[in-house]
Amino acid sequence: MTRFIEISFLSENYDQACQLRNEILRQPLGLDLREEDLSAEADYFHFGILEGSQVIACGLAIPVTAVKAKIRQMAVAGVFQNQGIGKKLLYNIEASLQQRGFELLELDARVTAVGFYQKLGYEKVGEEFQSVSIPHQLMRKSLKKSLQE
Repeated sequence: MTRFIEISFLSENYDQACQLRNEILRQPLGLDLREEDLSAEADYFHFGILEGSQVIACGLAIPVTAVKAKIRQMAVAGVFQNQGIGKKLLYNIEASLQQRGFELLELDARVTAVGFYQKLGYEKVGEEFQSVSIPHQLMRKSLKKSLQE
């Protein structure tokens, strides 16, 4: 049984999330998250999906303004991919941010993940761009739409 959690900075779950981010997002690109300065992450919101006591999916949100946040570093462990875990994680992150008063979410999607985010209501903004050596697409979603419909 999986469950959504908010992860405290520098906790054991945070360490697990960093390992997962490194394994899924950084190492395949020849990068290492452990070489980056993560001190600014103390001010971010960290989220995860647990299977037992193991973090199997994670993501974080950076407050940009009082009503806008940027989602980053979404990762799902390889054996759990394509099982709806990423969708569950993102829906819960959105709900948590909406409860905090955020109305607009942005993210830089890897081009390979654009379809995933489009299915969940995110829209492309502008042109593709390079980030960490691979193509990305800025995407945006309003959390106010669901209240207006």
